[in-house]
Parts: sequence; C-alpha cells; structure tokens
Amino acid sequence: MPIVKGSNEKLDDIIYSEAAAPARPNNFSRLKRALKILALIILMAVGGLAVSAGWPAKTTAPANNSADKTAGSWSWFSNFSLVGQLRQLAQSSGEKLKGEDRDRINILLLGIGGKNHDGGLLTDTIMLLSLKPSTKEAAFVSIPRDLSVPVEGMGWRKINSINAFAEKDNPGSGGLAVNQTVGHLLNMPIDYYLTVDFTGFIKIIDELGGLRVFVDNILDDYSYPILGREDNPDYYSRWEHLHVDAGWQQMDGALALKFARSRHGVGVEGSDFARSKRQQKILEAVKNQLLSLNVLFKPKLIASMVEAYRDHLATNLSVMEMAKLWSLFKDVKSNQIINKGLDNGPGGLLVDVTGEDGAYLLTPASGDFSQIEYMVKNIFNSAPLETKQKITKEEAAIEVRNGTWINGLANKAALDLEKYGFTVLYTGNSSQRNFQKSVIYDLTSGGKPESLALLKEKTGANIAYGLPDWLKADIGRASSTRDKTKQLDFVLILGEEASR
Repeated sequence: MPIVKGSNEKLDDIIYSEAAAPARPNNFSRLKRALKILALIILMAVGGLAVSAGWPAKTTAPANNSADKTAGSWSWFSNFSLVGQLRQLAQSSGEKLKGEDRDRINILLLGIGGKNHDGGLLTDTIMLLSLKPSTKEAAFVSIPRDLSVPVEGMGWRKINSINAFAEKDNPGSGGLAVNQTVGHLLNMPIDYYLTVDFTGFIKIIDELGGLRVFVDNILDDYSYPILGREDNPDYYSRWEHLHVDAGWQQMDGALALKFARSRHGVGVEGSDFARSKRQQKILEAVKNQLLSLNVLFKPKLIASMVEAYRDHLATNLSVMEMAKLWSLFKDVKSNQIINKGLDNGPGGLLVDVTGEDGAYLLTPASGDFSQIEYMVKNIFNSAPLETKQKITKEEAAIEVRNGTWINGLANKAALDLEKYGFTVLYTGNSSQRNFQKSVIYDLTSGGKPESLALLKEKTGANIAYGLPDWLKADIGRASSTRDKTKQLDFVLILGEEASR
C-alpha cells in the first residue's frame, strides 16, 4: 500500500490510537433496509429538546406562551401532548429550514465515545443524511472513520480526529468543525449536525426495552475493546470475543452498541461497508421500536428519554427546526430512502493506504474527492422506474474501464449506470489508454438486449462481440476482486468522447 504523510499524530489525553488487534485463531476466517426518517426526527426531537432548547431539570417555566421560547421544565411533558406541541411548532413557523431553498437539507450524524471512554471525542460514526423536501426523498452516505482528509494548519489527518482537535481548542466546537470539513470535501453546505455519545445511545435503547434486530451474518469479533482495560499490562485481557448469531436477535443497549461498532469481525463482517450496514440496521430497529411503543403518546417515557440524552447529545438544530423537519418528513417511505457507503471494495471510491507511522488509512481512489463529490451531489438523480425495472430484470453485470488518460471517467460512469440497475463488478483503468470512442464488449451475444440498448444510448459506444487478448488479461487480473457469484455480461471501455 502507498505511504501517506500526517496520518495519525496523537493528541494528548484525547485522541486514542487503537492498539493492534491480537491474532485471530487460525480456524476462523464485517439497514439491509434503510432507516425511515421518522426515527431520526423523533430522536432529534426527543434527544435534542433538552440540549438545544435548554430546558433545565426541576425548574419552573417562564410565564409566556411563545412557541420559540425554549425554557421550561420536565413537568411540561405531563401537561401537554408532544405530538400536539410539535405540530403547533411546525405550523407556527413560517421560516424555512436551512437548505430548503436549494431543495436539499444536509445533516451530519456523529457518534462519539463520550467522556467515560478512551478517545471519547473521536467520531466513531459519521453519516451524512440528505433530505429532499420536494419529493420527500432521503439519502444516507456513511463516511468511514479512517478516511484521510486535509485539516487546515495540520496537513492530512483521519476524519475521526477533527472533533477531538476542535474540542480541545474550543469546547463545544467539534460538531461544527466536522460539519465544515465534510462540507469542504464535498463542496456543498452541511446545514446541521447531531452528535450522540455511547452512554446516551445505550440509555435510550434500554429505555425503549431493547431492540429486535435481524443479523445477516454471524458476527465473530475476537478483538472487541473492553472499556476500562485499554492499558491493561495483560495485553489479551484488553479484548473480548463478541459473538452474535445470524437471524433475529433481541439486543439491549450495550449489545446494540457493540454490534454497531465492531471493526474486526471475521470474514465479510470485518469491512467498513459491513459496519455501516450494521449501523443502519440498528437505526431501523430503533424506528420500529419507537413505532411499536407509540412513544409519542407516552409523556413519561419521553421525559425519561430526554433525561437520558440531555448530557449526551449536542446539535445546532433548534426546537423549531426539529419540529419543521418532523412536519416535512414524518411520512417518508422505505422506498424513498437511498443508502450509500464510501468503501474500498470492488468498484469502491476509496483505497487502502499506510500512513508514515504505519496507521491504516483510506483515501480517494481517484487521488482527489471529485468522484465522491459527484456521487453525493447526484444521489437523488434516479433513473426512470420503468427503465430501471427492465435492466434489473435482465440482471446485467458490467465492468467499466477508463480507456483514456482523463482522470475519473470510469467511476463517474459506473455511478450513473448503477442508477439504471446495472451491477458494476469492477471499475478501473484499461491497459490500453488510447481510445477516442467508447466500446461495449457484449459477452452475452445479444442475450440481454434491453441492457445493451441502454448502454448504447447512454454512452454512444460502438458494440463489439469478441474480447481482444489484452482485455482478457485485464479481466483476469481483476477477477480476484470481483463478486464470483455474478456472471460478467458487458465490458465498457470509455473513450475521450465520454468526457464531453
């Protein structure tokens, strides 16, 4: 792996450099569906009321009826319906949310360890939530904690350290600092942030009575860090064996947190992509539990949840803004939610690198953030449903290769083709880089006509039916990274015309 500079400089007493995992035993080799926005809005409304509204415990509310006056007491919950209050707040606000004018509201969701954890100010979870008011669509983009990013005055650092650096210099500024960093990388405004620590997460799950979660694969992590044993002289006593069976599982707050955080699972569960999926599953389970309990109609439970969260959540969302978000997105359906993760898998937008100090890092495969920016900015540009259904029915699988010296063509084309229902098995450069016009190599001999016709329409490429020897060699070299369960149907070589 390439070596990059400035990767993992320690910040005294704050940044936790995770110890190398112990060797795994030789006989063991990381929202399957998306979260509805309802869950997040409820959590922001519930968890954020105490923090952003500033309600102190056991105090008397001021004598006024203004909807945007934020002082009050916990007795507020026993006297009024939260649903009614949120509805009243939303309806009384004529002001638009940040991002409404551009039809896109961006919210950064951050998870941190908190003050009782080593490295408690490092962001363990980073997700960008984008909301599109005109269509009531939503999109999640999971950002890995090991992504290397430029930090002003510090060079390149892991993105999970930004919050810690900012909090050390100026307590309370961490969420905004991460917001600005992500906004700069993506060249787009990030309007809000919501930060929750582990303790608050555990409390809220336990308050809900636990979660019922469907586990896709057995999770075996032999090096899950045990809280409080990070510096134990007996190295192997620092870790526990986390085991979660596949299928439906009932999880309390502690197990749900471990399931979401695990980074060293055996096999497929050891990747950041799998970790992101597990985090989305937990959010989906929270949503299901909130709905099953009719939480909004239980003031005492809401009061307990707010009490649990008040010291464990930070956000720049006001109560009015939370209420407006609830009003706009409470009815979002599962099929209106898009899930994407930045990862280093086949066709992924990231690659592994090694820092000067040996730290594991991820950097953009293209050398800059332009392809990631393109993916995020165009995440709501979906293909017509009828067209996508035709391609999906044919189960067309494709490799996309750049036949030019123009950077980024293959990944951008792959992102667009995925929206039409193509399964992209590989993206990368062709060993031949002198193509003027794009070429589609059809390995089905016309067996998938709808997919071939769409490829021709979208790329203007010529069609060929036999593979040259150099391309056979290219495909062979990439075979180790390709999904072996999929049969390759097409190879698209992009020419210079594709950049116009």
